[in-house]
Amino acid sequence: MNVAIVGAGKLGFKVAEALLGGDYAITMIDKNEDVLHKLSQHLDVMTINADAKDIAVLKNTNINTFHYLLAVTDNDETNIVISAFAKKLGCRHVIARVREPEYMNQFDFIKETMHIDSIINPDLAITVEIYKYLAEKYTLSNGIFTSGKISLIEFPSKRFPKLVGRSIPEVGEYLPNMLIAAISRNGKVIIPHGNDHIQNGDFLYVVGEKDQIISLNKKVHEKGRYTNLQKVMIIGGGKTGFYLAEKLSEFGAAVKLVEKSKERCRYLSTHLNNVMVLHSDGTDISLLEEENMNEMDAFVTATGYDEENLLLALTAKQHGIADVISKVSHESYKGLIERMGVDVVLNPLDITASNILRFIQGSKKIISSLLIQGQAEIMEIIAHSHMTMIGVPLAELELPDGVLIAAIHRGKDVIIPTGTTKIELHDKVIILSLLSEIGDLEKLLKNKN
Repeated sequence: MNVAIVGAGKLGFKVAEALLGGDYAITMIDKNEDVLHKLSQHLDVMTINADAKDIAVLKNTNINTFHYLLAVTDNDETNIVISAFAKKLGCRHVIARVREPEYMNQFDFIKETMHIDSIINPDLAITVEIYKYLAEKYTLSNGIFTSGKISLIEFPSKRFPKLVGRSIPEVGEYLPNMLIAAISRNGKVIIPHGNDHIQNGDFLYVVGEKDQIISLNKKVHEKGRYTNLQKVMIIGGGKTGFYLAEKLSEFGAAVKLVEKSKERCRYLSTHLNNVMVLHSDGTDISLLEEENMNEMDAFVTATGYDEENLLLALTAKQHGIADVISKVSHESYKGLIERMGVDVVLNPLDITASNILRFIQGSKKIISSLLIQGQAEIMEIIAHSHMTMIGVPLAELELPDGVLIAAIHRGKDVIIPTGTTKIELHDKVIILSLLSEIGDLEKLLKNKN
């Protein structure tokens, strides 16, 4: 399957890297020859040093033979134009990255007018995940995500003290016919294995038959945890801060938005309703304390600097704020984040790449999906006869460490699988995958030769 990616920046690189795990031929187009040269040293892709706004370039690339074109340059208008041109020239599906808030309420009109199949907005995507965590806790109002007869629940290990210190195999004694599909520990989501142990402070994601999960929920549900959000402080009035302040204000929370640019503050104060905009440097802790930082239910750091976001997040945790979320783009900070105790760290690059990959890979396979803290995805697929995983014991699938077959819905039965379980035709399969493993997951979902 041919995929063209216009824009060889971080997002273009990440999507190309993930797709190369499947059966995709990638063509990267960019005006910067040096960037393309560096990219070609790491990835096995075809590169074209040209301006994709030139119709001749698209024609010479034979864009009419491509299944997908992804326009992710740093300019919204360029992405829209290139996508529209490619679609007109015969590319089957086109995706454009559009970031400016002014376009947000016009996405449907732009897609219809310019014949663009999908528009992705990184700042809006990360906002949605933060909002879900704060206002919805990823799930429904009662804390349970349900698909057919299979349900998922998230709860802190402290609500089930007998689990703390237990190994994953031992957990089965306390959670019969249920499976711990994922653990969120110090802001990082992990897929547990047999040698892992439940720790105090972990958040557990448990999958099982609906009635059993509902029964478990009665024991571990934290009253008010899913709706008791009243005061939020956001540091950074960029696009993410703007979108998030708007959504949380509409939700009914009292929002304080701190931004150090006076000009940006003027924009925010005229475009946001019922949001207190404070002109100050977010690193001024005395100012934050004067603004009752300690009374906040949640604290979000969304400046353009990872180091600043992490430092402020750590400070917020030291002030006893229940939910602290930090926007961080650098993968190299993961080890540091694990030791800091920040509740959730979200990478806009990961979330946006996941949305793009879901569109490209899962339009026909994935019937529903749910992101966990922007780091892992739970998806439900229908197994068909051409999939490589049909009829093979799970133990022989050589699943990556970051991929787990969590449950199978077969007819009226719910199956919590073991190593000997085989996926059968028409099964509804619940799969959990870290976003970093999406390329390897595609190998499991692809057709047999």
